[in-house]
Amino acid sequence: MEKNLYIRTKKARVVKLKLNRAQVRLLEALKKQDAGGRPMRVIVLKARQLGFSTLAEALIFARTATAPNVDSLIVAHREDSSANLFKMSKLFYERLPDRVRPMAKNANARELVFENPERDPDKKAADPGLLSRIRCSTAGGDGIGRSDTLMNVHASEFAFWRGDKAATWVGIMQAVKGSMVILESTANGFDEFHRMWEAAVAGESDFEPLFFPWFSSPEYRMKAAPGTQWTPEEEALRARYGLDDDQLAWRRWCVKNNCGGDERRFRQEYPSCPDEAFLTTGQSVFDNEQVARRRADAPACTARGEFLYEIGGDPTRLRNIRWVEKPDGVIRVYEPPRERRPYVIGGDTAGTGSDWFTGQVLDNVTGAQAAVLRQQYDEDQYARQMYCLGRWYNDALIGVETNYSTYPVKMLAMMGYPKLYVRELPDNFAGALRQAYGFETTSRTRPVIIATLVAAFREDPTLVSDDATLREMLCFQYNAGRRPEAIPGEHDDLVMALAIAHGIRGQQSMSEQPAPDRLGVWTRDMREDYENADEEGRRILIKLWGRPDGLVRR
Repeated sequence: MEKNLYIRTKKARVVKLKLNRAQVRLLEALKKQDAGGRPMRVIVLKARQLGFSTLAEALIFARTATAPNVDSLIVAHREDSSANLFKMSKLFYERLPDRVRPMAKNANARELVFENPERDPDKKAADPGLLSRIRCSTAGGDGIGRSDTLMNVHASEFAFWRGDKAATWVGIMQAVKGSMVILESTANGFDEFHRMWEAAVAGESDFEPLFFPWFSSPEYRMKAAPGTQWTPEEEALRARYGLDDDQLAWRRWCVKNNCGGDERRFRQEYPSCPDEAFLTTGQSVFDNEQVARRRADAPACTARGEFLYEIGGDPTRLRNIRWVEKPDGVIRVYEPPRERRPYVIGGDTAGTGSDWFTGQVLDNVTGAQAAVLRQQYDEDQYARQMYCLGRWYNDALIGVETNYSTYPVKMLAMMGYPKLYVRELPDNFAGALRQAYGFETTSRTRPVIIATLVAAFREDPTLVSDDATLREMLCFQYNAGRRPEAIPGEHDDLVMALAIAHGIRGQQSMSEQPAPDRLGVWTRDMREDYENADEEGRRILIKLWGRPDGLVRR
């Protein structure tokens, strides 16, 4: 490509293509996939004007103009962009040296056909040519790519495509029979492109995610004036990303001149990290910039797995409960149980059958996440995993939401779980209050638990370590009626489970239980807990605290 292809620069000069560092990184990723026998699939999240359209068009041209029977498709978000990308391919052909230039028909609007221009379809030609073609289209049209058999695809600025992006993309991918698909875009909020990016990051698609920050471009720098004073934020960026004075000077200039002084606009157009790119102008419930920073710094889980057990004749009695580590386990552990430490678990159930069953374990001394459960269980499986998780975390206080179904809470009670959250309900018959297990999310309780979680995270973002939870927090916004909820197409099950966990902390001790001394003397609170416990609970307390002096052995 660098030997034979010419491009038009921003200064309207025609020069040979010379790949920059970011383009080389993308090319190497594609070559690595190809060498490994995998279809070449990349999704690129980028800052503006890093040259990826140029590389994509060069790759498509090279792969189409040198092989027979290759159909390639380029789709842009606007008519003028589609025209510009086609002009790029046309310039490639026009400046191609004679020794490598294939035969081509006269290029019509947005299509370059590598075929003998004198070929008569009704007669046998000595050389029909490659019979390959490059076509440029604009998103928003009907049936793009559906009738084709495509070998190469470049989707440019996908986040800004018009119409039903998801349906258009499915139609294109159904036509792909070849090996190279490049999907690239700057961000445009939490849309279909965001969902596709997150799926790639989570390993849930065949696309390899590649992020290119603004400072990956050698052009984005400007000579800093001697003695320039940098703001605390700029110094933090320098420390986080290793920026130099000239890069910071360009950033300051760009914010002022290209982004109207709007730092938020700069972060969306010229992001430093993926989450920055997707920050929207909507009314976020959490401070999204704080969430993005925490997501960049959050630790990985220390273990992942789930509980295995045996079920006898009574389905409410589990035997041989054991923790088993699995790479795809449904429980992520960030802090294993600590002896005598109090824990709480908030649970959110799948309300419509399409959401997730979740559980959030908090260390009730610090309020920090200790573990996260997330899976699309049946209700009985969910209740059993929550039972095992709670027992493992020192008989944690469990509060499961009961709005959609009370079955998990009822099953936990039937299994004899020793510490369930209790709420008070009015007794319509007696006119008094009665107690019931489980957390009910209402117009009164929902704002309180969400506000509690927002305040806790604002004061200490390190309380949340789980990446999936932080992802949901980014998409948690106020709707038109000022109700906080996940934006369309996203989930908030982990956020609500975490909010419930923070909301029920008052029914659990917030201090570590003291270790028994050598005489086995219990405190008054310890004796009260023992007296109020059932037989199984008493055995567990004795195991934790030792048998006190004078307590009669049963």
